[in-house]
Amino acid sequence: MMFQRWHKRDPERDYFMVSNEVFCLGLNYGEIAVYAYLLRCEDRKTYQCYPSYRTIGKAVGMCENTVRKNTLRLEEKGLICTEPTMITTKDGCPRNGSLLYTIRPIQEVLNSYYQRQLVQAEEAAAKARAEKQLAKLGNRKPTHIENEGVSA
Repeated sequence: MMFQRWHKRDPERDYFMVSNEVFCLGLNYGEIAVYAYLLRCEDRKTYQCYPSYRTIGKAVGMCENTVRKNTLRLEEKGLICTEPTMITTKDGCPRNGSLLYTIRPIQEVLNSYYQRQLVQAEEAAAKARAEKQLAKLGNRKPTHIENEGVSA
């Protein structure tokens, strides 16, 4: 029996890393899949890539519309920035190209995520205080009505 050795994989070329914090951001499975594919494609020096919706969809098993929706959600959540690109065809006509994706640093994304959560918590606390105050006022009768009833 012959022992077959597997070739050694280069960690810089054959793997990509996904930060653990990505799973704390409340992303759905589609957003995680698209984000992971963009990380796989990115240039490690510029943090940019430009796959088409069709290419991403084939890789992660989604239709182009679903990829577009997930891309928009990732952009809203601050994980990526997108820019349109232009290409020139052989006959010299300018056409829209694929989007240019820029992967934002995860620490910036986490800071803005936690800041949004803090603002939401403060708004919820202010709303609860206002409702409590309204409940207190609802148990008492307004004083101007009492005064009108006494003078009549």
